Amino acid sequence: MLTYGQDVWNYAYLMTKRADLADDISQDVFLKVYQNIGSFRGESSFRTWLISITRNIAINYRRSAFVRKVTLVDWIVRKETHSSAEDEAMEICLAEDIWQIVLKLPVKYREVLLLDARYDLTIKEIADVLGISQGTVKSRLSRARSKVTRIWKEGAAYERA
Repeated sequence: MLTYGQDVWNYAYLMTKRADLADDISQDVFLKVYQNIGSFRGESSFRTWLISITRNIAINYRRSAFVRKVTLVDWIVRKETHSSAEDEAMEICLAEDIWQIVLKLPVKYREVLLLDARYDLTIKEIADVLGISQGTVKSRLSRARSKVTRIWKEGAAYERA
């Protein structure tokens, strides 16, 4: 939990867009890992196995009737050190804008972007986590990036008008 707890929580949050569900999912993930540690076959990294379990539990939570009826959205802000307050403010605004776009994408595109950009998984690892082919991962990544770029450009064109 000390090593991977934050990664599991972040992924659960990005899948559900709810901090309370991310807390519940994280607890369920580590409980399931504790109960099933003997079933880890070592075919992937331990981190990839955890992310896969997190994904499955998050999908089950999203399917529940309560989650379908209640959706709360909190925005994510990356915290880093910057050379000036102005640079920091600009970085926060940019990160918020990008996360808003990413969170609006359909789950199948949002997942591959998150696993690629945030968790730095390989194409093969993403395919293993999602249970899809590597070619599908590549096409979804390409489409997701295109959608983010298009939405970003549309927003910039709208702001200039």
